[in-house]
Formats: sequence, C-alpha cells, structure tokens
Amino acid sequence: MTNETRHLEDIIRPVVESFGCVLWGVEFRPFKRSALLRVFIDRPEGGVTLADCADVSYQLSGVLDVEDPIAVPYTLEVSSPGIERPLLDYTHYRQYLGQQAKLRLKWPVAGARNYRGIIRAADDERLTLETADRVVEIPWDAIGRGRLLVDIQPGQSKQR
Repeated sequence: MTNETRHLEDIIRPVVESFGCVLWGVEFRPFKRSALLRVFIDRPEGGVTLADCADVSYQLSGVLDVEDPIAVPYTLEVSSPGIERPLLDYTHYRQYLGQQAKLRLKWPVAGARNYRGIIRAADDERLTLETADRVVEIPWDAIGRGRLLVDIQPGQSKQR
C-alpha cells in the first residue's frame, strides 16, 4: 500500500464508520490526467445496501472536496466488495486462510504471473498459495491484484 493510499484511508475511514459501516479497502488508480478512487465498504452483519453506498459517497465527496487530497480530476466509486471481494492487503488474505483466491502479479514468481489456488499462509513477508500442482510463496510487493473466489454449487448457500 502506498503512502498516498494510506493518507486517503485516513480521510475516508471516519466517514465510512459514521454510517455504521467498515472500510474494506481503497483502490487508488492515478492516470495521466485523471484518477479513479474506489472505496469498498461493508457491514459486519448483512452487508451494505445501495442506500449505504449512496450516503457514504455523498458525504465522502464533500469531505474530499474540503481536504483536496487528489491533485487531478477523479472519479469516486463507493461499493460493496462483493462475494468475490478484492484482497487489498495482507490482513484480507489472513482473514480468508483456506479459501480460494485468484492473483495477478506485477512480475513473474516461480515462472508465472497469474495464480489460482488456496490461501495456506500469510505472514509479514509473503503469501503461501497452494495451486493445483504446487505450493508457491509470493512476496507481498509482487502482488498486483488479488480476489477471493467463491464456488457456489446449486442448492448451496452463499459464503461470506
């Protein structure tokens, strides 16, 4: 996580919590002349509603206008992380030990940039992922994007 993202989280978290939600994470993607700020919110009980997202977005827009932490025009998106939620930091991976995840790496590790497997361990230095044919240890700074995978069979209830 960059210092810029940490600073944004420090601004965003109190707004999200004031609505009884928790901040799942922030994705900040700067481009040449603009940026995208994605804010993922959740509720410990029952998930978030469209109204929660709208309320947080409205309030957050005002706070960000006053704080002005982004120097270029940007688009703000507020949403639930969903069932196949993005895994944005090591605490997320630790929370879902034993679950399936899909990763896109910034550079190849053990000969590949894309992985799909079961999260076996997540310590301060690396993620251990068990794929169909091997166990691979991936340093945190190599992970570009990660997402939880949930396989729902007919007649099976959704997991969180």
